[in-house]
Amino acid sequence: MAKTKTQYICRQCSRVVARSMGKCPQCGEWNSMAAEIVTAKSAASRTPVSGSTASRPRQLQQIESPTTERLPLPITEFARVLGGGVVPGSVVLIGGDPGIGKSTLMLQLAAEMAVGSGVVLYVSGEESAHQIKMRAGRLQGGDAAAMDDLYLVTDTNLEQIMAHIQTLQARLVVIDSIQTVTSAEIDSGAGSVTQVRECAARLTRLAKANDVAIFLVGHVTKDGSIAGPRVLEHTVDTVLYLEGDRHHAYRLLRGVKNRFGATSEVGVFEMSRTGMVEVTNPSEAFLAERMATAPGSAITVTMEGTRPLLVEVQALASTTAFGNPRRTPNGVDFNRLLLVTAVLTRHMSLRLADQDIFVNIVGGLQIQEPAADLAISAAIASSAKNQPVPADMVLLGEIGLSGELRATGQLPARLREAVKLGFKRAVIPSSATHANGLPRDLEITRARALRDALNTALSAR
Repeated sequence: MAKTKTQYICRQCSRVVARSMGKCPQCGEWNSMAAEIVTAKSAASRTPVSGSTASRPRQLQQIESPTTERLPLPITEFARVLGGGVVPGSVVLIGGDPGIGKSTLMLQLAAEMAVGSGVVLYVSGEESAHQIKMRAGRLQGGDAAAMDDLYLVTDTNLEQIMAHIQTLQARLVVIDSIQTVTSAEIDSGAGSVTQVRECAARLTRLAKANDVAIFLVGHVTKDGSIAGPRVLEHTVDTVLYLEGDRHHAYRLLRGVKNRFGATSEVGVFEMSRTGMVEVTNPSEAFLAERMATAPGSAITVTMEGTRPLLVEVQALASTTAFGNPRRTPNGVDFNRLLLVTAVLTRHMSLRLADQDIFVNIVGGLQIQEPAADLAISAAIASSAKNQPVPADMVLLGEIGLSGELRATGQLPARLREAVKLGFKRAVIPSSATHANGLPRDLEITRARALRDALNTALSAR
């Protein structure tokens, strides 16, 4: 009989300790230690095999470059995030809130790849085969005759799943989700730290050895991170997050790690009853319902990876009925809003101490970069003074604590995107004077301080 022992593993950093602890000694997280029963058999299964051919040191010039090309992906927005297509032998982890559309997007991916790319296996551990069949019937291009190479299995046993992959010689595998997969060699429940870590590691080895592209769907915790040990994100090649508000139609597929392409790329989709529809011009979609002459609205250009997006920043300043005025951001960092409000109060002499301030990024986007500071301040000042910002003007710039404007990166690409959508004027920091490649058919105003920029934006007609 195999010997067993109990150990405690941190869900955040995977630190292993011999006894129960309320606080992880490595990452400092409270109540993150989970008990796991480990057998000698499972420990042996994790021991690397010494003397294998792949583990022998070789000179770099002796290693042959891979000749396998990326598998073409007809979903253009998805291919953009992956770096141009699906790399054989890669492992991709995709996470997102419940109901955001992960399974729908993965089924669309499987259906598209099954046409011309080889055998595709969709493994579901949460839904029945009939449920998946009903969803496939609603998706665009869900013609059953065109998906002869798409196979479906509902199983949670790791050994069975790996046997199915090798029997079918699948080119692409979707596992929904990794938290439901269990190995018979590990004496712990589904979703535990040991199960998730070991199952992901074995699937990764299978993908590398057989040039199979594997997509893992992962659950997320209440703070939005992927559930399970942090080592799960280090094991895979690519980590994607499907973001968005379930009350909005738009979804953002964001890459946060990619060994085969650029990180921070974003694909934009619109959720419909027929599945995820690509949004080829997201800037136009985000500005479609804009009221151009309304006070409290300003346009900025944010960079999502290498893609510039025009977004509308809305602000509302109203007299508070309480002792302490509220600062309510939606899509903007709270501390950044406090900084912009303080600079407006100090350097623009705006009376905001008795004003509730609400800031919203239209479309459910989340803006983290400081290049939107000028647009946020212009929207707040526009609402407070009841003076609209010109409809054909974009504002770009980071605000300093002294009221100065600082330059932002990739300014030519941002302004070229604004010109494509018909914008005629732009306000940028004066420090960007030497930027090369600025559009010539755009009236550019350079401002050194916030006061100059807002005077230009609110006095222009």
